[in-house]
Amino acid sequence: MFKYCCAVLCVFLSSFLFANDRGLPELHIYHDSDYSTHRESAIAIKMGFLTALSEVDSKTQGFKLKFLSRDHRGNSNRSFLNFKRFLKDPSGLFVLGGLHSPPYIKYREFINKNQIPLLVPWAAGGPITRYDKGENWVYRLSVDDTKAGVTLVQFANQRACKNPHLFLERTPWGKSNYKSIGQALGKLEPSVTWFDWGMKASSAKIHIREMLAKGSDCLLFVGNAIEGKQLVSAMADYPQEQRIPIISHWGITGGDFFNQAKVDLASGIDLHFIQSCFSFQRRPLSNEATKVWNRAKNLFPDEFSQRYFLFAPTGFIHGYDIAKVALAALAQIELTGDMSKDRAAFRQSLESLNTPVAGLIKTYQKPYSKWSAQNPDAHEALGIEDLCMAYFESNGSTKVLVDNS
Repeated sequence: MFKYCCAVLCVFLSSFLFANDRGLPELHIYHDSDYSTHRESAIAIKMGFLTALSEVDSKTQGFKLKFLSRDHRGNSNRSFLNFKRFLKDPSGLFVLGGLHSPPYIKYREFINKNQIPLLVPWAAGGPITRYDKGENWVYRLSVDDTKAGVTLVQFANQRACKNPHLFLERTPWGKSNYKSIGQALGKLEPSVTWFDWGMKASSAKIHIREMLAKGSDCLLFVGNAIEGKQLVSAMADYPQEQRIPIISHWGITGGDFFNQAKVDLASGIDLHFIQSCFSFQRRPLSNEATKVWNRAKNLFPDEFSQRYFLFAPTGFIHGYDIAKVALAALAQIELTGDMSKDRAAFRQSLESLNTPVAGLIKTYQKPYSKWSAQNPDAHEALGIEDLCMAYFESNGSTKVLVDNS
């Protein structure tokens, strides 16, 4: 009889708590990302963010935090529509960004003028966080192209590359890298080839032939997974002695690049790419990192089926860390349910965090401050010291070079 009463009581309490949870007012977090052509990056960011939210049961101050996936399919105009829908949502708290930089560069003024908090865990375009026409509402925890260019060039120098050639996508992201890489090279007009999204194999082969004819001895690539695959395949068509190293931005890690290119990579392609320095594969893991992995594995058993290995790993890592920063900022304010007031308070709190935030990459001490032209990195949580080069191992996992050598 006692066991029966306990069972009934447990069912009652569970039902009560579940019903109580369902009745909580919601705060909506929009994830504006490419769930189509670069699905791996979007899913990785989502899993990292949700793992951090699960640590607080996706709740704060009596509100339920609801994550809303919004696929822009790699299209800036669709991203713009997502921001418009966010503004019409009376429960919309902030937007979490995705892989692509062009939407946030193109619509940067709209985002800031409409006071939309945008947290960026991947898109690396330098101008995204640098808005000088009023209040700046965009915060990044990711690779920043103004630092990435320096890191790519330093690595090229370490590889004794004397005549680098830039291979850049013809977008605002590519153009921002042209500027930053050129500055790092000390050249106003470095040698460059521009390509468009959806580059075909035939075009990639022509571009490679032209670069080799110019005597280029390494290639600095800024593009995403689809075009990166074509580039690697074109390079693999050449004999080993004619190939040159590919030093890439991390856009290639955001899609199904490895599975598409693994045969060509196995032929001996020299490919390295930039990313932040934390890796789940570096041993030994800290106790906290192990706890994060185990929590994620319980939440997403299919994606975390292998030991400390997942695709687009930095998407997860940055998604987790930026969620931890966001939760710390929310904990400092009193939420009212009035989104105009709560967004403004959240933004101010991001710039004045008074307690350290423990993440995977590092412990963040005041990651953000008030932006100004004299303080251009104010909305960048990571610095050049947090960037490393990496390469793919034979199983598709990522090996980080801690000293970039």
